[in-house]
Amino acid sequence: MDTPEYYAILGVKKDATQDDIKKAYRRLARKYHPDVSKQEDAGRKMSQLNEANDVLSDPQKRSVYDQIGHRAWMQGARSTDDVRPPPGWRGQGSTSQGNAEDFSEFFRDIFARGDRGQSGAGEQTRSGWPGQDIHADVSISLADAYKGTTRALQLQSAKIDAQGHLVPDLRTLEVKIPVGVSQGQMIRLKGQGEPGIGQGLPGDLYLRIKVEPQGRTQVVGRDLHMPLIVTPWEAALGADIPVTTPTGTVHVTVPAGSVARRKLRLRGQGIPGPKPGDIMLEIEIAMPSAVTPAQKSAWEGLAKAYPGFDPRPQ
Repeated sequence: MDTPEYYAILGVKKDATQDDIKKAYRRLARKYHPDVSKQEDAGRKMSQLNEANDVLSDPQKRSVYDQIGHRAWMQGARSTDDVRPPPGWRGQGSTSQGNAEDFSEFFRDIFARGDRGQSGAGEQTRSGWPGQDIHADVSISLADAYKGTTRALQLQSAKIDAQGHLVPDLRTLEVKIPVGVSQGQMIRLKGQGEPGIGQGLPGDLYLRIKVEPQGRTQVVGRDLHMPLIVTPWEAALGADIPVTTPTGTVHVTVPAGSVARRKLRLRGQGIPGPKPGDIMLEIEIAMPSAVTPAQKSAWEGLAKAYPGFDPRPQ
């Protein structure tokens, strides 16, 4: 059975915007995906949706498709050079119904000769169409960024079946995440994108690294931003405080007279790499409550020791 015209498959008009096409594909994919649909022909319809979306969502492919028509596209044409109108066709005008039928008849004749790559003397050889690149996010832990890891990724893409149609293809890839990847870094896997058409090369797979936060630790590039919680007397008098980092425990000197939001830098202690990141510690002062008489007396004594202190100056 011939594949219906792509616009009809997606239920959109020929002047549909890219956003219209995207919305139509997502709506129908939710309806016919084999994992959720109970219809017997869900797999076939999902295959047709993927095939239509692959062409119409790509402005370059769509332009060629609109120029040469559905029948020529299904027969393997990928540019206007792949087809040669019948003698006198251009001079007859391209808007009448009769000429459109002549052109369609020409396509049937030319592609009925087989897939030999030429339709006559002087015609260019078909070179195919390159596959699209795939972009995906990969989430890793902070420990993975420091030590490296391996991820098994499942990719839902497409492949060319024996009839030359694009059909869904679920692939599993083992991807090595190297030591020292930074937040937002792109990893390129050449040739692991969508397949090409004809002699076209496959696209590439681009993985964007997302280092998940650990507790209140935030990752910015290769730097880590962490809170350093101290007592009022540690901030006022100074202290040596143990801090747990992804590589172990280090001791940090809090200078006397430190205030909230003061930042201390542990240089080179961030995510490793050609230029290792830093750990930025931001001081937070934890205020204990006054519950017992002795605690209340201590705070009252502190207030008396600072008679002129005003935290709210005008």
